[in-house]
Amino acid sequence: MTLQQQIIEELRVLPNIHVQEEIRKSIDFLKEYAKHYNFVKGFVLGISGGQDSTLTGKLAQLAVDELNEEAGEMKYSFWAIRLPYGVQADEQDCQDAIDYIKPTQSYTVNIKGAVDASVMALANAGVELNDFVKGNEKARERMKVQYSIAAMNGAVVLGTDHAAEAITGFYTKFGDGGADLMPIFRLNKRQGKQLLAELKCPEHLYTKVPTADLEENRPSLPDEVALGVSYDQIDDYLEGKEIPEEPRRLLEGYYLRSQHKRHMPITIFDGFWK
Repeated sequence: MTLQQQIIEELRVLPNIHVQEEIRKSIDFLKEYAKHYNFVKGFVLGISGGQDSTLTGKLAQLAVDELNEEAGEMKYSFWAIRLPYGVQADEQDCQDAIDYIKPTQSYTVNIKGAVDASVMALANAGVELNDFVKGNEKARERMKVQYSIAAMNGAVVLGTDHAAEAITGFYTKFGDGGADLMPIFRLNKRQGKQLLAELKCPEHLYTKVPTADLEENRPSLPDEVALGVSYDQIDDYLEGKEIPEEPRRLLEGYYLRSQHKRHMPITIFDGFWK
């Protein structure tokens, strides 16, 4: 088995999808989890205004709507959380995403004060964070807020990890990579776009340039610039197609170096890293 085949198998990517079936799979996954655990009253997700959180949020709200209809009461909710650091440059996209999702409830929590306090506390202890690491502080603060809101509402936290992100490890460990459920795991970037198109999402929310937007020295840095490889190339690789040697080398290097992110905390019984 080649490394490409191993990665495709691990990340469960299909070369072609039936869009309605994949929508149904994600909705049913969320519904089954909620019905299995009596303590689950719904789902929490941070909404960034980009493709992945818009898709995950819409699937969550559809699951909640079906659960409530089946229960004959408003038993379940979806909480959409806006988590800006100060003022977000693409705030209008975030509002458009929330208007499209129509969540049961939404909150806005500005994380700037908490992040700046953490950076200052570390500085006072003699640890000066660079811009990149401060970006990780933002991602972890956002996840912390989501877990607090989930805990107060008997909900679980959703993540937006998908195959094109998982292969590169392009997320913050225990930040946006930390969640209870990953409803779109298995899809690549273009497949996520297909689901949103089928779900009648405003086109600008899934055709915009993807960016993590965590670094202040490089605001709105496109993911593809940061990675040095395009999402089309990543998606082609995940669909089993041949891609040029340099992006293949980059992708496989990202995958091998980021294995720890796709694994629970390592114990003495784990040997994948040796």
